[in-house]
Parts: sequence; C-alpha cells; structure tokens
Amino acid sequence: MKKTDYLSTLFVGIDIGSRTNVVSAIDFNQEFLIRMKPVPNAKEGAENLESLLVDVLSAHHEFNHVIIGLESTGFYGVHIANYLSASDLLAPFGTEVYCLNPKEVAKYKESFNALDKNDGIDSFVIADFARVGRISIKPWRGAQYLALQRLTRHRLHIAECIAREKTYVLNNIFLKFSEFAMLKKEDHPFSNKYGATAEAILEQYVTNDDIIEASIEELVELIESKSHGRITDPEETVKILKAAANGSYRLDRVVAEPITLSISSSFNCIRAFEKELKAIEKAIEHTVQGLNPVEYKILKSIPGIGHVYAAGILAEIGTIKAFTGNGALAKYCGIVWKENQSGNFRAEDTKMSKAGNRYLRYYVIEATGSIINNCPEYKDFYDKKFAETTTHQHKRALALTSRKFLRMLFGLLDKSQLYSLERSRKSIENIELMFSISMVYIGLLKLPFYLKIFSKCLLTYYQIAFVVD
Repeated sequence: MKKTDYLSTLFVGIDIGSRTNVVSAIDFNQEFLIRMKPVPNAKEGAENLESLLVDVLSAHHEFNHVIIGLESTGFYGVHIANYLSASDLLAPFGTEVYCLNPKEVAKYKESFNALDKNDGIDSFVIADFARVGRISIKPWRGAQYLALQRLTRHRLHIAECIAREKTYVLNNIFLKFSEFAMLKKEDHPFSNKYGATAEAILEQYVTNDDIIEASIEELVELIESKSHGRITDPEETVKILKAAANGSYRLDRVVAEPITLSISSSFNCIRAFEKELKAIEKAIEHTVQGLNPVEYKILKSIPGIGHVYAAGILAEIGTIKAFTGNGALAKYCGIVWKENQSGNFRAEDTKMSKAGNRYLRYYVIEATGSIINNCPEYKDFYDKKFAETTTHQHKRALALTSRKFLRMLFGLLDKSQLYSLERSRKSIENIELMFSISMVYIGLLKLPFYLKIFSKCLLTYYQIAFVVD
C-alpha cells in the first residue's frame, strides 16, 4: 500500500448535522485553508463543498492528495460521503473519504488543552485527527453495499418488532388464560404458541369457562381444522387445554372481551411482520448473490451460518480487503479488550470494548452461538472457556469464542477458502511437527537461526488456530 505524503495532503474534517454540515480544511502545519465553514446538508451544500475544495486545490499546487474525515453518525453522513468519494473533480487528487468512529474522535479531542467554544470546532478536530495519522480504517467503500446493508438492518428491525410484539401479546394471554401462558415448551399443546391454532383458541373462546363448557368434539374439530391435521392427538390437546382453563384465574366477560380483542390485534401484527420478513429475506438473497457471491458462499460453508447471518456480516464489513488483519476486523466489530484477551482473560475484570459496529457485533455473536451448536471444535472451546471462571461464564465464553470466530472469518475470506475442518486439522498437525523440530534444535543445539524458526512457527500457529483450539 502506497504511503501517504502528509506534507502534500489537504486534510478535511466535516462535522455532520441533520440540516447543516461544518467544514474545515488544514495543511500539515495546521494552517486553516477552510475555517469552520457551514454548508447545507443537501445536494446544493455538497456541490458548494466540492467547489470550495477545488478552489483550495487550484490555489495551492503543493497538494496532490486529499483526505476527508467525517464521523459515522447514523445516516446523515451517507450522502455527503458518497458524493465526495465519487467526485470527478476531486478524483485526480486521490481523494479518500473516511467515516470515523465518533468515540475515537471524542477521545482525541480530549488531548487538546483548550479549544475555542465554537459550534464547528469538531470539524477542525476531525481534520487534525487525519493530519496526525490516527485513521486506521479503510476509505469509504461507496454505495455498493448500502442497499444490502439497508435490507439486512431492516430485517433485523422487523425481527425485533416480532419479538417485541410476541412479548407484549404473551402478557395479555397471561391475563386472559394464565395457565396456558405459563405452560413450559415441552408441555405446551401447540408447537407454535403464536400459530393459527393457538390464535383460534384464544380468539373464539372469550373466557376460560367457555373452553371448559365447550364439548370435546367441538374443540377437536377446531384444532384439526386450524392445524390442517398436523396435530397427531387432538383429544390429548383438548385435555391439556381444559386442564389449563380449570387452573386459570377467572376474569369478568367485560374485561375478557377487550383483552381478547387486543390479543387478536397482536396476532394480526405478528402475521404481517412475518410476511414482510419473508419478503425482505428474499430481497436480501437476490441482492447478496449479485453483489459478492464468492464471500457469501464462503460464509455459508461454515457450519451454523445460514443466509441471514452471512448476508448480515457481509453487509457490515463490505469486503474483507478493507481490513489489514483479524485484529482490525475485531476492533471494527467491537469485540476487543483493553487488556490482552488470552486464555487467562477474566471477563469480570476486563470489559469488552463494544466501540465498533453494533450491527456487525450482533451478527457475529449470534452466528457464533449457532456455530457452537453445529461445530464440535467450537463447542469444546466454548465449554473450556466457560469452565475457567465462575463469574459471567456464558458471556465470557461466548465473547472469547466470537473472537476466535473472527479469526477464522478473516482467514477464510482473506484467502478465499471454503471452510474445511480436515484442512485445518492437517495444518495444525504440520505446525506441531515444526514445533517439535524447532524445540529439539533450540534445546540441544541452541542455534539462534532455529530460534527464529520457532518464533515463526508460533506466529503461524496462532494465525491458523481458529478452527481447532
């Protein structure tokens, strides 16, 4: 990668706002060329900013490179980042646009002893952040992954809506039919307690006494009709329902009727959300196949990673080439610790950073949970970390396993390799053999040359030990 000539670089900082952006541009000597200039956060403002930068570059021929930094503040900075990164007028200067972590910028701002009380001072701080070489991420990748990202994030939003509505309706079900709501999964008469059969029972019978008084034949007919014959023993299901109704609290009909109406409304919402979820997932599948089918296929080759997790991870990382190593990926994800997270790591003493991309962190952690259930090596690693402490066992073990997953993720994507347990095991065996040979020479001959070999073996071991601990 070409090294930046900072003496010939114009550093631009943009303080993003919903209606107005503030721009500052400085040289390496911290001299202002644009001083906290407000421009509208609109197409006209982007054009004005582009003209301002072109004027500066035309007047100062010493600049042959432009670095533009702006804080990653939700979606308000997306348009300006896209506009400037795609600018034909700025392209000859090798313009790079970076969306910076607001926490890193805020921490850097604390290093200044005194700053003027100015609403646009953050634009200078961002520009200076770039000037001192604090940017460690790759430039803005453009809008190519934006469509996929909006789809995957919207899917997550809908999934959260479904979960929230199910929690809400369960509260109402408890008020109406307390014992039915409290049945354990293994004792529940319906495999899907939010399905059509459960909905029919809760809607058609306003009170628990209505269920008790209903004939067995009537209830069996309703269950068989709504379940389409998928319930093998409807008579036993009726017996469970009547027992639950007998053991439940009683409500007056004047209270039960509005609660029933609320339950019915919630079921309608859940069905609508689930319909939209299927439509979004279909759109995600279509989009990701046309965008990056190779990396998508690699991710899906990992046991436990389906299309949802694969698409979500790709949408947030874009391309793996944007990261210099698995450490950079982990930092972007926010699965890093201020201290060394080795086998002696204790979650109760050292908190995870969580300063990265929260969406990527969500997908990585959720995907890790699925991998643990589908990959014995990861299950063993999780169990090992779980047993190492008595405090925060699950959170600690899951976090460390997620970090292990990120190492594997980076390795596979960087090398464009499908997941292969056998290849990983063979690599480990080869490294262990090199370990043995090196140890012999170090212990017996004590040759510095072989000491270097040993060091390289150690490094390689940790680089590939992402499948087998």
